[in-house]
Amino acid sequence: MVKNLVIVESPAKAKTINKFLGKGFVVEASMGHVRDLPKRKLGIDVDNDFEPEYATIRGRGKLLAKLRKLAKKSETVYLAPDLDREGEAIAWHLISALNIAPEKCKRITFNEITKKAITKALDEAGDINMDKVNAQQTRRLLDRIVGYKISPILWKKIARGLSAGRVQSVAVRLVVLREKEIAAFVSEEYWTISAHLTATDGTNSKQIYNITSQLVSIDGENIKNSAKKAPKIIATEDEAKSECERLTPLPYVITKVEKRKRKDNPPPPLTTSTLQQRASSQCYFSAKKTMMVAQQLYEGISLGAMGNVGLITYMRTDSVRLSDDAIAAIKEYVTEEFGPEYFPEKLNNHKAKKSAQEAHEAIRPTDISRHPDNIKKHLSTDQYKLYSLIWKRAVISQMTPSQIHNTTVDISCDNAVFKARGREILFPGYLALESNDDKEGLEILPPLEEGQTLGLKKILPEQHFTSPPPRYTEASLVRTMEAEGIGRPSTYAPTLTTIQDRGYVNRKERKFHASKLGILVTELLEEHFPQIVDYKFTSEMEGKLDSIEEGSTEWVKFLHSFYDPFIKTVDTATEEMKDFKKEGEVTDEKCAICDKPMVIKWSKNGQFMGCSGFPDCRSTKPMPGEEEDDDESSKADLSPCEKCGKPMMLKHGRFGKFVSCSAYPECSNTRAMSTGIKCPQENCAGELVARRSKKGRPFYGCSRYPDCDFITNRINEFKKEEEEAKETESEKE
Repeated sequence: MVKNLVIVESPAKAKTINKFLGKGFVVEASMGHVRDLPKRKLGIDVDNDFEPEYATIRGRGKLLAKLRKLAKKSETVYLAPDLDREGEAIAWHLISALNIAPEKCKRITFNEITKKAITKALDEAGDINMDKVNAQQTRRLLDRIVGYKISPILWKKIARGLSAGRVQSVAVRLVVLREKEIAAFVSEEYWTISAHLTATDGTNSKQIYNITSQLVSIDGENIKNSAKKAPKIIATEDEAKSECERLTPLPYVITKVEKRKRKDNPPPPLTTSTLQQRASSQCYFSAKKTMMVAQQLYEGISLGAMGNVGLITYMRTDSVRLSDDAIAAIKEYVTEEFGPEYFPEKLNNHKAKKSAQEAHEAIRPTDISRHPDNIKKHLSTDQYKLYSLIWKRAVISQMTPSQIHNTTVDISCDNAVFKARGREILFPGYLALESNDDKEGLEILPPLEEGQTLGLKKILPEQHFTSPPPRYTEASLVRTMEAEGIGRPSTYAPTLTTIQDRGYVNRKERKFHASKLGILVTELLEEHFPQIVDYKFTSEMEGKLDSIEEGSTEWVKFLHSFYDPFIKTVDTATEEMKDFKKEGEVTDEKCAICDKPMVIKWSKNGQFMGCSGFPDCRSTKPMPGEEEDDDESSKADLSPCEKCGKPMMLKHGRFGKFVSCSAYPECSNTRAMSTGIKCPQENCAGELVARRSKKGRPFYGCSRYPDCDFITNRINEFKKEEEEAKETESEKE
């Protein structure tokens, strides 16, 4: 029997799709991209209309050979990577890499991995969308040009291993600017005054209600009582106490009662951005982890006898639209579970941002009837948390608004005005499924009337200090990137990973801190490449890529319009950017080996002190004051070298810190240094230590070697996992 070949991106996706197709189909995975630009050179002929030079990705050779054989025997090859630009480009590359005649290939796309969606995709199989391919290729070439032209300048002027990028450098700049705002902020003391009052029920004088009110104005001027600015400030404790004493004996009279009903509309279904934000705040997931778990849910989870089932729709989207079938399923669930009054007569109209791809859908469950609790036993803890988030948000997005009764009361006392606020939920609407503590937790005020006198129970002053703008979390940084048009749904997570891996930002207690290196690189880019780190320019670039996808902009002309002025700034920066390697700051510290002055230098790990006698003397040491704060330094054994007797030194290598003989390269002795990270090998009680191979290459291995032979170069990933686990536990406590 002649078979049809279906090529998807991942084995999990292939396994899920395979059960929907008959014996006439073979489903295989390309394992993502099969071709890319070469790693060690630009790979773009800028003098020949930016002709790219693509090469087979290392490790894909055997896979491609297998796929070529299957394609040759197949009547039709269905290319089924993801439905975004990246997926379209993978499909296009597969035709070339497999030497398939284009007329033999069909492109199929689907938003969810269900039998209905797969069957429909096969029925509507078409050709590759070259506008999408051109948009992806332009983005790839644009990013390669920026990275490969600017990064070498940073290597030459600061240190090797640094990088710049069209999106990553703008993201770092956001964090750096916030860091500078925080550093420049001067905290200001202020005091608030709250009056705790009592009221009696007009029909029952024995019924007493407690009312909490806040001082909001004196002599008609607003008093600062929150983060917002106000013309008048109670600046000292003496002033606050004096005001309390003055107001204590005076009558408190209600001068205004305002009651207002309003509707609180449900939030829209999740997009990539809002999924990452909610998963960060509710599940304590990093953006990278969120997308990894979402990919698992999309590609398929084994549900026992049902086999692999795709549980959610495609998770890279900026659309808030839901299909008619999904809305009908939600309506059935809501009316049965809560009643018809919980589903609106007129469908909720959730507005998307202008650049959203409305042809796509929001992230939703593939089947609303699969309640998270009903399939919980088949899911990991992380999968259950994320699926629950997606399922609940999809359902509430289509429910009726909640109806809220707001009451605001103005209470006068001489020249001062206090304000009390209350809120009562008259009809829960979507809140029947989505709890909202802020709205449910406000007190319900009793019946009050203008002219009514209240009793004073107590009046209390409270000290506050103005706070600097908050540091970015992953959630708030993604939100800001989306608002500024920096990147697209598919780039948020990898961008946040990259800026941390480069050492430009550090994450502490789930908040981003700009490193000294990140600040230095950003300042240099602002000076020499202002457009590259400009939010508006970056947003316009994204808009141009969208217009290429729409077919309204020609990609070669766009690249010329960018490249010609850009390369001039590259030439200027190469000549004019300050050379921190040559102009290292000389210190009063003396080298422990040769007694020459130590100078401050930079590496991708930050600042350090190196001997001015380099390369004859390679002595280095951490910056003063950093050794005491460095947990890893305290774990280093710096006793004399057991081979030559010279001092051992803590050094920074490609994979982090290690201990090496100061006489290197004459003596290449190294010593393992504990990282404090437990060995991930199952049932192993060891921990990871820094080692070096026979060729001098650093790596991390288990301290129980040879009993445990675990090794890795991905130490940062294990560090992040342990930090995230600790942060999650501390926040739960």
